Amino acid sequence: MQKLFGTDGIRGQANVYPMNSETALLAGKAVASYFKNKSEHAKQHIVIGQDTRLSGDMLVNAVAAGICAVGVDVWPSGVLPTPGIAHLARSTGALAGIVISASHNPYEDNGIKIFDANGFKLSDAAEAEIEALLKSNGAAVAASDRIGRVKRFTNATEHYLNFLQEAVKEQSFSKISVVLDCANGATYQVAPKMFRRLGCRVTPLFCAPDGININDRCGSQHPESLAGRVVAEKADLGLAFDGDGDRLIAVDETGRVLSGDQIMAICARDLKRKGLLKNAVVVSTVMSNLGFGAALKEMGIRLHTTQVGDRYVMEKMRLEDAVLGGEDSGHMIFRDVHTTGDGVLAAVRLLEVMSGSGQPLSELAEVMTVFPQELINVDVSAKPALESIPEIAGAIARIEEQLGERGRVLVRYSGTQNKCRVMVEGPDAVQTRAHCLAIADAVRRALNP
Repeated sequence: MQKLFGTDGIRGQANVYPMNSETALLAGKAVASYFKNKSEHAKQHIVIGQDTRLSGDMLVNAVAAGICAVGVDVWPSGVLPTPGIAHLARSTGALAGIVISASHNPYEDNGIKIFDANGFKLSDAAEAEIEALLKSNGAAVAASDRIGRVKRFTNATEHYLNFLQEAVKEQSFSKISVVLDCANGATYQVAPKMFRRLGCRVTPLFCAPDGININDRCGSQHPESLAGRVVAEKADLGLAFDGDGDRLIAVDETGRVLSGDQIMAICARDLKRKGLLKNAVVVSTVMSNLGFGAALKEMGIRLHTTQVGDRYVMEKMRLEDAVLGGEDSGHMIFRDVHTTGDGVLAAVRLLEVMSGSGQPLSELAEVMTVFPQELINVDVSAKPALESIPEIAGAIARIEEQLGERGRVLVRYSGTQNKCRVMVEGPDAVQTRAHCLAIADAVRRALNP
């Protein structure tokens, strides 16, 4: 039987194993049993949220049934960004929080993300225990008089908005005009409300979810329409979230797209200048651009890197007592406020830097020079060890030798999809793309004969 947990929870095509209602029911039982056994109280609750994809209702109800069967109450919160559920888990005394979402994936996919009572994503060891319970159907069900109840959390959105607003040091951004791309996803209500509360002039985009248009040529993975609208509206910036709202990609006033690394570099410099960058350290992953490390070094900031996954970033942040960390893909963690990546919170922090500095975003972005980078995702039917395949290992070795110290190669499997990600950075864009294509072709030939 396949391993269920990947980089960020369980994920797969909806209504197909493992992301079907049967597995969701068992997952609800396993999660509730795991956390109930660690609690001193006989009966508590678990908060559940979802994004806007078609399969969300089916899976939320299946998970909720499993939780109730173990004797734990369920508080469904409706459509809410993933970081909103993390906050509700820790602020309402919940045993845990569960999000039904496949993040930036297309609508056909869905997933199950889990937070503990303190709002943190689970460790590998905790996931392994839950997976063992799920596969063995080993969760003990409750007696008939102790079955859990479903109690809808009707003001969840307002609860999360108040939390975000409390984190804002400057309460008015009336001079800033912003275009919001909500990816027809979980931020479609929260983000426009939040930035209007803060006084921004807001132009909303992709805020009409229909169950199948989430992430469809929009959001943090596809900021092209946002960039065009920013220029057309003469807006100060654009902000693009992914389907579940834990990522942020920005667009400056000229229409240039800024990555998570660039946003973090801007925020890191601001925090350091204000004496708020604890221990002068930032945490990111191996996917960060070489230019990010160079920029931080120039600012006198140490960079620690982890494997891909914002939960690994957070683990390292706690170990190093860092307040800022994230991923180039747009996950950003502001640990002084939150326990996980939050796209809306990151956007607010970026606006605070802009407002405080009086500089346009294009000027702030000059803090970092982005090395040419090419990323190609290759569909694969299996995931054998890459180093064991001579054709792939040889292609990587040849490119690395040609690049020397002027670039790097990173080839890894996706933790959430059947894809192999080939990333190359180098001194020249044309050469970098050629190198990336060469390795991607080797991967395609070897893994899809």
